Amino acid sequence: MELPKILDHTQIEAKWYKHWLEKKYFKSTPDEREPYTIVIPPPNVTGVLHMGHMLNNTIQDVLIRKARMQGKNACWVPGTDHASIATEAKVVNLLKEQGISKKDITRDQFLEHAWQWKEKYGGIILKQLEKLGASCDWDRTRFTMEKDLSEAVIDVFIDLHKKGKIYRGVRMVNWDPKGLTAVSDEEVIHKEVNSKLYYVKYFIADNEQVEHSKLSLDHTITIATTRPETILGDTAICVHPDDERYKELKGKFAVVPLINRVIPIIFDDYIDIEFGTGALKVTPAHDINDYNLGIKHNLEVIDTLNADGTLSEKAHLYIGEDRFAVRKKIAVDLEEKGFLVKVEDIKNKVGYSERTDAVIEPKLSMQWFLKMDELSKPALENVMNDNIKLIPEKFKNTYKHWMENVHDWCISRQLWWGHRIPAWYDEKGNVVVAKTLEDAIAIHKEKFPNLNSEILNQDEDVLDTWFSSWLWPISVFDGFKNPDGADINYYYPTNDLVTAPEILFFWVARMIIAGYEYRNEKPFTNVYLTGIVRDKQGRKMSKSLGNSPDPLDLIEKYSADGVRTGMLFCSPAGNDLPFDEKLCEQGRNFTNKIWNALRLVKGWEISTEINNIENEKSKYAIRSTEYVFIWFENKLELLKENLEKSYASYRLSEALIDLYKFIWDDFCSWYLEFVKPPFGEKIDAVSYQKTVLYFEELMKLLHPFMPFISEEIYHHLNEERTEDICIATYPTNKSYDTNIISEGEKLKEIISAIRDVRNKNGLSPKVTLTVYINATDKIVYQKFGALIEKIANINPIAFTETEVEKTVAQLIQTDKIYIETGIEIDTDTEKKKITEEIEYYKGFIASVEKKLSNEKFVANAKPEIIDNERKKMADGQSKLQSLETALNALN
Repeated sequence: MELPKILDHTQIEAKWYKHWLEKKYFKSTPDEREPYTIVIPPPNVTGVLHMGHMLNNTIQDVLIRKARMQGKNACWVPGTDHASIATEAKVVNLLKEQGISKKDITRDQFLEHAWQWKEKYGGIILKQLEKLGASCDWDRTRFTMEKDLSEAVIDVFIDLHKKGKIYRGVRMVNWDPKGLTAVSDEEVIHKEVNSKLYYVKYFIADNEQVEHSKLSLDHTITIATTRPETILGDTAICVHPDDERYKELKGKFAVVPLINRVIPIIFDDYIDIEFGTGALKVTPAHDINDYNLGIKHNLEVIDTLNADGTLSEKAHLYIGEDRFAVRKKIAVDLEEKGFLVKVEDIKNKVGYSERTDAVIEPKLSMQWFLKMDELSKPALENVMNDNIKLIPEKFKNTYKHWMENVHDWCISRQLWWGHRIPAWYDEKGNVVVAKTLEDAIAIHKEKFPNLNSEILNQDEDVLDTWFSSWLWPISVFDGFKNPDGADINYYYPTNDLVTAPEILFFWVARMIIAGYEYRNEKPFTNVYLTGIVRDKQGRKMSKSLGNSPDPLDLIEKYSADGVRTGMLFCSPAGNDLPFDEKLCEQGRNFTNKIWNALRLVKGWEISTEINNIENEKSKYAIRSTEYVFIWFENKLELLKENLEKSYASYRLSEALIDLYKFIWDDFCSWYLEFVKPPFGEKIDAVSYQKTVLYFEELMKLLHPFMPFISEEIYHHLNEERTEDICIATYPTNKSYDTNIISEGEKLKEIISAIRDVRNKNGLSPKVTLTVYINATDKIVYQKFGALIEKIANINPIAFTETEVEKTVAQLIQTDKIYIETGIEIDTDTEKKKITEEIEYYKGFIASVEKKLSNEKFVANAKPEIIDNERKKMADGQSKLQSLETALNALN
């Protein structure tokens, strides 16, 4: 069958993915094999595929496909997260388009709309992952709000409450005025923004009674704030007890501008004397540090903000107006009344909600919290002792710092979409925690026998989305519903988790906590932390910046294999990926290179004649080809060993690049040229069979990275084959001989040197050259002489022990090669050219030596970078020696 010149990737992707699904290759059930398990970081049910997903899921698919080929029971569990804040926002907007306001419908009506939205739009991303080639066990797809997983969440809440780990109280939280809910510290993104610093003066009062005669109109204290709208909630001014500027203010009071509230001047060593004016306005309701000062000094708490970010009645002024509009208005009013001293332009960091991008407000709120101090200890210990490995290891210190300073987790959210908190209140506000109303009534009767237990209302809040996904590695295997079931006992703990560093704490750490609390075992062994996909300017890819391509468009243009390799070409673990679409183009070009190699091999006609060679020249050629096989097989074994080392250390990018170079250079550019028959002639059966065998082996190694092209080629190499590469046995490496590999590399250097001389002198490849070689060890020429003569088009090699005049000299390792070009050499011009090259390489070697002698560079650089510099040094020195030999030959 004649192969098409251009491969239609859309056709083969659709064909093979459908075939794999029909064969149920991705399906996994417990058996006697070693399990290899990955649980997907569940994307938001609202999500669509973006570049971060592409990177993350490509890595997971590489690992799972390799494990499957190694004979392990590979299980990749897919699923989605209900994403309370994001989904609720989507549904609210959808209702708004229909003229419906959330506040005008009941909770049940809203949830009905939410479920309808989920069924229609949720999970689109999972279908998109199929386009990438993701080999998930789709029969195992889970959703964090499906019945069994929801029950697990509620059961865990009740259990932790019984253990005294969950409590309810008024605490300072991060408040999202747009999402109208509390969010955790980890869901706050701090951005550097342009702000203004307002310097405001407060008059001093002698006592708490504000009378004009009691005010020190010529005596004021100045504070600096970026949030002048919060002045209306001030309940103190704080200065340092050792600050000489303010010591006469002890026992005195300040008057809040515009509203004339008298507040105490307090003294606390919390204050930094050197910062700003050394005086701090204290607003306990709207800043966590102020809140702590308020508790310490027993200050009044005045909450001047409504949940939606407008000012409350307690502000007295600007009631109902948005906080940012008030910021501008109050600055004008302060200036008009003489309170505004000056305004400075500054840059500062402001917290934004990760989900809604609204500016976060610190706010006192009644919430549910999970105590983290004791729960987190096993999760810290088992990462520090490498029972769970973070890859790269640099994240251990960050993890340690966070876990040692962990705060109680605010687990309640003021939303309707999510797992409703199983807490019930009577008319007096007493609370009981139970799974159902019936259970709650029974508990309430026992706990409060003198109160009415028939009228109980369930808490309106839902649990933080992460309170369900922290159970993910257990709940997807029904480890709560059936704690001794076949699935949980077989697949747990899982092997590898692939995720982004930004969720190391509010997902990864919490899964580890849950694993030790509920299984007394780690949830996974390795955590591979990917980098962030950035554009060429180093900016994080995002829709708002318009710098993120549509992954599906990339797949359509460059193929799934091309995009997968493009993503992995420069994505070392934990380091950001500077994405360039040209990488995907490079990936597509690689598929074309392999496809053209297949077309070349399949285009050869195979000789059926038995080799019966009488003349020595032909025997010589056959021996050279046999040595090519030996060289290539040894080189292939070295490649397999290097690939295994890279896999073991999760250097997938390096593994792919090594494989790419080997297939492109060693196989396509060299091996196939060595064995291909002369034009119009047939290839012998042994060479053809060997070539197909090597090609198949390379496609197996490539399959985890490029599943579609490898499967297609695998079947073309043997059209009678019934086995699919998807489940073929992954090649294992055997021993190899480095001397044989070195001989092959020397062969390539010799041919390249002759070609280089031919090109520089404008000689046609059809012109047969004469070559003399001065070598103490002739083994390479005895083995590969016929190949050198064929590939480089030279006369039979002549050996010499002296220099040969009127030739171009080349140094290959320790061998001197003299190439007769038949062209009169302009000695002076050639000497000048070579001398210039010698000076260049001396400078190049000196620059590399300087870098390698820099102790700081050697101490901090990655081993592979240092190795690369040393290789550059060795290559430069070899080239310099070759040039000096050539120059000597001209003298």
